[in-house]
Amino acid sequence: MKTTTAFLLLLSVFIACLAQAPPDRQQFIRVEAPLVALVHVRVIDGTGAPPLEDQTIVIADGKIQSIAPSTTAKVPPAAQVLDLKDYTVLPGLVGMHNHMFFPMGGSPPMYSNMGSSFPRLYLALGVTTIRTTGSVVPYTDLEIKKYIDSGRMIGPKMHITAPYLEGKGSFTPVMHELTGPDDARRMVNFWADQGATSFKAYMNITRDELRAVVEEAHKRGLKVTGHLCSIGYREAAEIGIDDLEHGLFADSEFVADKKPDQCPGAAVSASLRQLDLNSAAVKETIRTLVAKNVAITSTLPVFEASAPLAQSGIGAASAVLNPRVLNVMNTDARVRYLSNRSRIPADSPTTMLVRKAMNFERAFVAAGGLLIAGLDPTGNGGVVAGFGDQRQVELLVEAGFTPLEAIKIASFNGSKFLGEDARIGSIAAGKQADLMVVKGNPAANISDIEKVEIVFKDGVGYDSEKLIQSVQGLVGIR
Repeated sequence: MKTTTAFLLLLSVFIACLAQAPPDRQQFIRVEAPLVALVHVRVIDGTGAPPLEDQTIVIADGKIQSIAPSTTAKVPPAAQVLDLKDYTVLPGLVGMHNHMFFPMGGSPPMYSNMGSSFPRLYLALGVTTIRTTGSVVPYTDLEIKKYIDSGRMIGPKMHITAPYLEGKGSFTPVMHELTGPDDARRMVNFWADQGATSFKAYMNITRDELRAVVEEAHKRGLKVTGHLCSIGYREAAEIGIDDLEHGLFADSEFVADKKPDQCPGAAVSASLRQLDLNSAAVKETIRTLVAKNVAITSTLPVFEASAPLAQSGIGAASAVLNPRVLNVMNTDARVRYLSNRSRIPADSPTTMLVRKAMNFERAFVAAGGLLIAGLDPTGNGGVVAGFGDQRQVELLVEAGFTPLEAIKIASFNGSKFLGEDARIGSIAAGKQADLMVVKGNPAANISDIEKVEIVFKDGVGYDSEKLIQSVQGLVGIR
C-alpha cells in the first residue's frame, strides 16, 4: 500500500512538473514584439477585394492596428520592422473540415489522432483556425484546444465538433451507433456540456435522429453539419441542418427509388455520374439550400487523392505525390497511401466526379449560397493537415473561382459561418493579427500560396519551415 501511495505521489508530481514546464515554442518564433510593422507588402484582405500594393500593416498587442500605403504609413519608432517587398500577406485560413485524426488502414478502417503533428502542420501552412468536423477521441481534441489556448502547445485556434452522430451500420468501430432520437439528444447535451461547439451527423443517421440533434443543438445556439447518405440534402435542409459536407459527393437524393432512412451506398456515386447539373431537380436542391441558409463545405483534396495521376489540374502529380507531404508521413503511412494510389484504375470516374462537384459548387455560389472549405485528412491517406488546406484553395481556382474568390471562401466565409467574422477571416484594422506571409503573388498565381514563410497568430509570427521540419516522419504515428 505504501509503495502504491508513493508511486501515485511521484506520478502526480511528475504530471504537475510537465504542466508547468516552459513550452518549446520559442525556437519556432520568427517575430514576437508588442509592436510589429510589415512594410512594403502586398495585401490580399480576404474579402474578395483587389490586392493593395506596397502597404504597411502595423500590429499592436496581437491585433491589426492599421493598414496604409507605405508612402504615408506611420511606423511606430519602437516597432519591429519586417521589409516584405515581393511578399503577400493573406488572412489565416479558416479550415472548416479539419480533423485531428488520420486513417491508419485496417479492416474495418481505423483512425488515430495526430495530436503532435497536425496542430503544428495546420499552423505552419497558414491555417490559423479550424473546426474539427467530427471527432474520434473528443477528450483529446478538447484538451489539445486547452493546451493551445494556454500557450502550452503550438497550433491553430480550434472549434471542437463532438463525436459523430451515426446511425446503425457504421463502417468503423471508432463511431458510436445511435439507438434512436433519445440517444441522439443525450449525446448532443452531454458533449455540449463538455465544450463541443458543433455537431456532425453521419451517413446512417435517421431523419428522426437528425431532427432530435438539430432541435437540441439549436436550443443551445450550436450548429449541425452532416456527411449524409441516408438523408438527401433537401430533406436535411427542411429538418434544419446548418451545413452539408463534401459538396455534391454525399447527396443521395438523386438515387432512383431511394428508401427513407437508408444509405444506398455505391448507388450514390452511380447516380451522380449520370446527373445533369442543369436539371430542374438540381436547381431545386440549390434553391432550397440557399433559401434555408444551409452552407456547403467543399473538400476537394480528399477526392482528388483518389483520382488518376495527371500532368496538371485534378490529380496533378505535383499535388497527389507532393514530396513535402510524403516526407512528413512515417514509412507505413507513406507506403499505405502509395499502395492505395497504385490500385486506382486509369479510367476511374473520380476525375469526372470531381469536375462535376466543382461545377455544382460554382452554381451554388452563383445562386447566393455560402461555400466554406476544408481538406478532410481521411480517404486513402494522401491528404495531410495544412498541405491539404492549401491544395483546397488551388482546387477552387481549378473549379473556376478567381484566386481572390477562392481565398475568400477559405478564410472569410469560414469565419462568417462560425460567427467569428468580426475578429478573424479577413485583414482589417481591429481584427486579430491572424495572417500568412507568402513569397510571390497568389492573386496572379495561386500556387504561390504554398510559399508561406511566416504565419502570424494573434500577432506572433511562427517560422513555417521550422514547424514542418519538427514533425518530419510523424504523420501516421502521432
